[in-house]
Amino acid sequence: MGLMMRKQANRRAVELMCAAQPVLIDVLPAHEIVPDMTPNLMLTSGPPHAFEDYDDGQRDAVIYGAMFEGLAVDEEDAAKKFAGGEIRVGACQDHGCIGSLAGIYTASMPVFVVENGSGGNRAFCNLYEGESHRRLNYGCYDKDVRRNLLFLQDVIGPVLGEAVRRAGGIPLKPIMRRAVHMGDELHSRNTAATMLVTKELFPHLLDLALQRGDKVRRTLEYLAEADYFFLRLSMAAGKVAADAAHGVEGSSLVTAMTLSCLGAAIRVSGLGDRWFEGPHPIVEGTYFEGHSAADQAWMGGESLINETVGLGGFAQAAAFPLQAYQGGSAEAMVEKNLQMYEITVAEHPDFRIPYFGYRGTPVGIDLFKVVETGILPVCDVGLAGRDGGQIGAGVMRMPMECFQAAAAEYELRYTPGGDSSSSDPRPR
Repeated sequence: MGLMMRKQANRRAVELMCAAQPVLIDVLPAHEIVPDMTPNLMLTSGPPHAFEDYDDGQRDAVIYGAMFEGLAVDEEDAAKKFAGGEIRVGACQDHGCIGSLAGIYTASMPVFVVENGSGGNRAFCNLYEGESHRRLNYGCYDKDVRRNLLFLQDVIGPVLGEAVRRAGGIPLKPIMRRAVHMGDELHSRNTAATMLVTKELFPHLLDLALQRGDKVRRTLEYLAEADYFFLRLSMAAGKVAADAAHGVEGSSLVTAMTLSCLGAAIRVSGLGDRWFEGPHPIVEGTYFEGHSAADQAWMGGESLINETVGLGGFAQAAAFPLQAYQGGSAEAMVEKNLQMYEITVAEHPDFRIPYFGYRGTPVGIDLFKVVETGILPVCDVGLAGRDGGQIGAGVMRMPMECFQAAAAEYELRYTPGGDSSSSDPRPR
């Protein structure tokens, strides 16, 4: 395929990505809405792998998910049941879900249902567990974590679901557009977006107050304390936008970036559902008191979908307050953000950075631009600890190996006379 045809394919893919209109249409238990979700299935971040491949915090989180569902009495029992096939593990994105850190989904968990108003495709994301650094998606499980999960299941999910249905759905892009102008990059900072979506929900929650008084009050308290509440909505919105751009013949546009305990991986619009894997990224981190880089562990993460669609690290210059959270300086954030224009094919028509004179965020990562320039995608991330829980935050760059592997497959598939049948056809 010639360069001109590839550019045309990329232009079409990024148009589909930017045209997506994500709308929150419901909040429901996963087993009621997530495709092929069964009571004995645990979903986790990253490409699909066998249970025995997972280790450290991600393995722990998968096991704890089974324990939360009452499928196993303890860690040993769960491991045996996974090994014997009585309990199964799957990849979030194979089921339309997007995972934060370990990204554990179980059948009873409430999930946001986000639909693309311009394309009809859907994505799902589970709810933020709260401000504690100890959460299931960070590989932790104790009585407090369990209590928080049950609180989401019994109170927050049902109340939010009823409020969203009363609203007739909540368009997310207008909220996201405005939040970027208010200091969010919608990955590591979601303060403005959380306040804006709460404003949209407020009248419908008031309508419910007479019927569900205490539960509505507790829901409002949860929203008031949870600055990261909107992250899960932005992730689902990012996934419907990225998925809308996937499957364009000849496109070299990256449509997903993800992490697992085994490494990093990307997926490309014109290369089907295969994952191209590489090592873990290099991180510049700021650690909470009492922790250091030696305490860090990898247990997955798919919130990088936001960078994939022009947010997060690709909108750093809109979120200078992040300096206090993940380190760095305003100057460094501007420099990193400007670099991202070198590896993308467009500027987002809706997400604009005030510091750059309302220039659109860089959007549409072209794997060939990454390989040719040597500039790696920048991502804002939370950092997990070896003993579980969040221990810091920082900036990372995706590994070059993922892009080199995808570029080689692209050349094999689209070069006249090439034959991709000799490469591993299995999704990775």
